[in-house]
Amino acid sequence: MKMLLAENEPVSRIALEATVRHWGFDPVPAEDGHRALELLTSASDPPRIAILDWMMPRLDGTDVCRAVRAASLPIEPYLLILTTRANRSDVVSGLQAGADDYVTKPFDRVELQARLQVGLRVIRLQQQLVDRLREVEEGRARERTLERMLPICAYCRKIRTDQNYWEMLEKYIGETAGVQFSHGVCPECIGQVEQELADIRNARRRE
Repeated sequence: MKMLLAENEPVSRIALEATVRHWGFDPVPAEDGHRALELLTSASDPPRIAILDWMMPRLDGTDVCRAVRAASLPIEPYLLILTTRANRSDVVSGLQAGADDYVTKPFDRVELQARLQVGLRVIRLQQQLVDRLREVEEGRARERTLERMLPICAYCRKIRTDQNYWEMLEKYIGETAGVQFSHGVCPECIGQVEQELADIRNARRRE
């Protein structure tokens, strides 16, 4: 899974990249908050999880969190703030800005890995919810299709419209879907047509 790593200090970012890659993630580096926001809100395959340093140039980690939440993305990324600030008020500020979790620097590898595992579980549950909603919408679409099924006469093949009129199938489809028809005889019917013509000719000869 792609993971955004927003850390402006190159040495720390490289070390963090190596750590999360060892855990099976695909790190996507960002040197500042502005670039992090671009990557998280991009339309094409954005990272689903992000570690954001609190202090960054242009936009800090909390600014990125606020902007991402305000973007109303179809699938929200899991945002983890990495910070040297450990007092209660700073933690509350980070969470109120839209962060899902935080880790203090210098981080403990075991703690960071455990918090990322929590993030993965949240992402999986979120994806399951999205998939379920998609299934519900597809089911509703099928129901709407069934509701729009039209009665057709078994003898003359006319269709009963919503206005309770009976119309020829070609006329109805032509008017509602803009389809033009060309008529012919299918291979299965050619033999029957030829036999009917032969019967007519024979009957005329007998007359």
